[in-house]
Amino acid sequence: MTSLVTEHLAAAPETALRHFASRLAFETDCWDVRESMKAGNPDFVLVDVRSREAFAEAHVPGAINIPHRTMTRERMAQFAEGKLFVVYCAGPHCNGANKAAIRLATLGYPVKEMIGGVAGWRDEGFPFESGRDSAAA
Repeated sequence: MTSLVTEHLAAAPETALRHFASRLAFETDCWDVRESMKAGNPDFVLVDVRSREAFAEAHVPGAINIPHRTMTRERMAQFAEGKLFVVYCAGPHCNGANKAAIRLATLGYPVKEMIGGVAGWRDEGFPFESGRDSAAA
C-alpha cells in the first residue's frame, strides 16, 4: 500500500540534483540574506520592491527601495553591469518580487528572489528598520 507521499514516485537522484540546484540559481532565503548582510559588504544589492509607504513602515535592514514599476533602464543605470540583485516583496501572497525579477532580467541584470519576503523575515524573528533613510539608491 502506498501513501499519498509515495503515490507518485520520487525523481531519480540525478534529476533531483538538477532540480534543486537550479532552484538555488533563482532564489535565496531570509537566513542567507541576513547572514550576508551582517558580514558586511554584501556582493549583491538587496531591493525591497514594495511601495515607498510600505518600505518606510518596515523593511529589511540594508535594503534599498525601488518599487518594481520604477525599474527602468534609466533608473537602473547607476548600478554596475552584472551586479546581482536580490529582490523581495511582502511575501508568498505577493508577486511583486517576480515582476521585479522579470524587469531586472530584461535589463540584463542577474537576479534572485528572497523567498518569503517580509513575511518570511518576520517569521524568522529578524529585526526590521523603519523610515525612508535607506530609500535612496
